[in-house]
Amino acid sequence: MKKSDLDLAISWAAKEGWNPGLHDRDAFYHTDPKGFFMGFLDDKPISCISAVSYGKDFGFMGFYIVHTKHRNKGYGIKIWNKAISYLKTQNIGLDGVVEQQENYKKSGFKLTYRNIRYQETAKKYEINNNNIVKINSIPFKELVRYDSQLFPVPRPQFLKYWISEPESLTVGFLKNNKLFGYGMIRKCVTGYKIGPLFADNKLIAEDLFKKLNNFAVSSLIFLDIPEVNREALELVNKYKMKPMFETARMYTKKPPIINLNKVFGVTTFELG
Repeated sequence: MKKSDLDLAISWAAKEGWNPGLHDRDAFYHTDPKGFFMGFLDDKPISCISAVSYGKDFGFMGFYIVHTKHRNKGYGIKIWNKAISYLKTQNIGLDGVVEQQENYKKSGFKLTYRNIRYQETAKKYEINNNNIVKINSIPFKELVRYDSQLFPVPRPQFLKYWISEPESLTVGFLKNNKLFGYGMIRKCVTGYKIGPLFADNKLIAEDLFKKLNNFAVSSLIFLDIPEVNREALELVNKYKMKPMFETARMYTKKPPIINLNKVFGVTTFELG
């Protein structure tokens, strides 16, 4: 894909109900400009997929869509095979929708855990925590250091664009010049989505969650949590968020060693 093609893929994702961010294109594309593919039939785009390489050891697939008029004709598997070939040496991750999970298993993907999307209307909260600061007041290398503990590999290129999205807010929990959690909220096709929400403990996660709520008061907000994090489940239940969508986090090789008890919100279903 060219960068402009990604706009079309994002619009297709919106029609599928995946609710992508309005300003995700630059962060996605600049992470790996060679990792986005589009299939054409008679010069018309009919399919897309992303296969973003995060270096020699890890990649992530998303945006796997065939236009509704051209499904069940073998076009999907062609672009799928192209993406798999591009990441052939890496451990590949994806968040698979329920109806495709059996197909992914045929390509060597193994289920690791479920991610569940929750939604609720954002409310205004009082927060008395001087440790929560905007991300631009934190050294970027400290953000990369912390994020790298909770993502399979360092991703500075992605983060640089991610935290700079318009209509977004990124905040961190900083103590003694060290980060103990951070979260981001961004404008989506519908409402706002929180992601990531990483924190060393539930109390930090909750204060970050409330701070991000305050950015989008009265709008719908969404949070994708790994079901294996029991405290994340407690958080969404406490704030009466409702489950509305699920995916399966799957990998082709051994799951990365990550403390999922610190992952209170997945960054994105598209890039991991």
